[in-house]
Amino acid sequence: MRFVVVTGMSGGGKSSALKMLEDAGFYCVDNLPVSLVEKFAELVFVPGSEISKVALGLDVRSDQSFQDATRVLEKLKSDGYKLEILFMEADENVLIKRYKETRRIHPLALDGRVEDGVGRERQVLEKIRRQADYVIDTSHLLTRELKEELDHIFVENAEYNSLMVTILSFGFKHGIPADADLVLDVRFLPNPFYLEELKYKTGNDREVQEYVMGFAEAGEFMERLDDMLQFLIPNYVKEGKYRLVIAIGCTGGKHRSVTLSNELYKRMKDKGKYGVKLYHRDVGRPGK
Repeated sequence: MRFVVVTGMSGGGKSSALKMLEDAGFYCVDNLPVSLVEKFAELVFVPGSEISKVALGLDVRSDQSFQDATRVLEKLKSDGYKLEILFMEADENVLIKRYKETRRIHPLALDGRVEDGVGRERQVLEKIRRQADYVIDTSHLLTRELKEELDHIFVENAEYNSLMVTILSFGFKHGIPADADLVLDVRFLPNPFYLEELKYKTGNDREVQEYVMGFAEAGEFMERLDDMLQFLIPNYVKEGKYRLVIAIGCTGGKHRSVTLSNELYKRMKDKGKYGVKLYHRDVGRPGK
């Protein structure tokens, strides 16, 4: 029996996760009263049951009710039930934006302000987030990317840790990404913008890639960056970090940063047990 408890921030993607798990063959139950969770577990864990995969959605309704839910889960574990906790997460600004777009009322927004509700909810969920087996940040995930993550964990049964690495190219003239953890400046490399035949191409084009990577400094930069990340990433995972944004910048975010971000993505995508995403923030902007 595989029993998955799906919880997390309101607006973080719990409903979407439950629908995807249902499509993957899980028997899904959402918004079950806390008082019935223990009885539900007893019923589905009956020997010989036709149900082999269950997903239970737990939401925040009030501080007290979720504290009750946490105690119930701890008791089930102490009684020998094997549970997995999937925690759905997202940035505060993303959560607020999602609530405002749907015009829903946050369950903990006592004064009507979504911002306050999100803050209260983080406090309520802090303990269960630390106990979660999987943390998925949906802030920048496409629907298909979320499905791939869930399939990786619950269909392919692959080994998993919760780190999601985002490689982000950008242009310094448009500002440093606010969510960057590591910022790397590649403006030391010659700029293809000043070559007429490359000026209107980008780092997604073969000609620009060959030009940028043709310099020995570009290759050495990639080797040194690769070595640094091989050291950093396992230590980030050990400390429980679930998101790492590596921002690579040049002047306009079209040529050098895009080329090197593409190169780093190729090196990392099949290297570890963490997820890797690639974004080019400024590739479509005019200028250098």
